[in-house]
Amino acid sequence: MELNASYTSLVAVGDSFTEGMSDLLPGGTYRGWADVLAARLAVRSPGFRYANLAVRGKLIGQIVDEQVEAAASLRADVVTLVGGLNDTLRPKCDMGMVRGRLEEAVERLAPTCKQLVLMRSPGRSGPVFDRFRPRVEALFALIDDLAGQHGAAVVDLYSAPSIADPRMWDVDRLHLTTEGHRRVAEAVWQTLGLPAELDWRARMPATAPPRWAARRTEDIRFARQHLAPWIGRRLTGRSSGDGRSGAQFDTTTGRAFWITPSDAENPGPVTGWRRVVSPDAAAGIAETD
Repeated sequence: MELNASYTSLVAVGDSFTEGMSDLLPGGTYRGWADVLAARLAVRSPGFRYANLAVRGKLIGQIVDEQVEAAASLRADVVTLVGGLNDTLRPKCDMGMVRGRLEEAVERLAPTCKQLVLMRSPGRSGPVFDRFRPRVEALFALIDDLAGQHGAAVVDLYSAPSIADPRMWDVDRLHLTTEGHRRVAEAVWQTLGLPAELDWRARMPATAPPRWAARRTEDIRFARQHLAPWIGRRLTGRSSGDGRSGAQFDTTTGRAFWITPSDAENPGPVTGWRRVVSPDAAAGIAETD
């Protein structure tokens, strides 16, 4: 990996983890680690372009069919691909199929970008995750193997105790908090060979554990509001992403599009984004999204 490299474009491919849930903004949209990473990269590269194609709930086959070709067509400097975890958490999972579709995605994306980034997703202890842990670890072994074959970088969040801390996870216990997404962005940033700005592996300060009654109340609320609906969707084959498309995917044209910082002249923090006229247009020619 080239140290202190310059990257002029980023495309993010995946599911809810990359879409940004549960890093909720006041307007009702999600930000997430990919958006944070894009804003940081944009400060370093005038005319920076970004597209997030990730959609919550998507299985690896859906990611390949609906996002990979669109991502490849943009020919970005950096492409992040995170997928397959939703498959492993289903009651039935064909790991052979997961392997085949993930291989297909990597083989299609790797030649089209300067750097492909894969990820060993974060995990936390709990009855749901622990039940499927062997599948999850088999997925991560495959990711390591594919990265070695295709020169992709791997961000290892799974082995980081800091990300497994329950305080890094939202009340649904499936998605990271704002702080969790901030640390993931830093982990990818450092994996890209850029100078560290924080220690994303650092553990959070110790706090007194919640009382037994408070834990049980929270467990009941979690089961009713989040676990039961999650199980129901998996048993019926439904997904929270049904009918949704990526933030930078135009369903009318069937193509992904770029966004670029609204203020192209200011190298400071990104305060807004504009849509680039077309995927092939120069980065500096933009219109309001």
